[in-house]
Amino acid sequence: MDDIPTQLRKGALELAVLALLAQQPRDGIEIVEDLGSRPGLEASSGTIYPLLTRLKNSGLVNTTWRESPVGPPRKYYTLSAAGVRHLEAQRTAWLQLSTALITLLKEAQQ
Repeated sequence: MDDIPTQLRKGALELAVLALLAQQPRDGIEIVEDLGSRPGLEASSGTIYPLLTRLKNSGLVNTTWRESPVGPPRKYYTLSAAGVRHLEAQRTAWLQLSTALITLLKEAQQ
């Protein structure tokens, strides 16, 4: 219980990554940087790359290599059709859970 934000964030990172990929294809560094710009969702590349590998192995994301104007080619991630469906199911579950939890926390303040 020492690092409560870290424990809460772990459960949300997969959903956050899928939501980013629903917007546009991204490489791993872009994902790390975008999450880093959102307070509470910061994650290191050591956290994101294994997550991306798991999503790829699960068939939720596809990968392609693109040439980079600087440096070596980069691997870009996009949602697969299964990934789109998984994102929608997670989004629905998250919104239901977060709405219920917010209501409960508000009631606990009274």
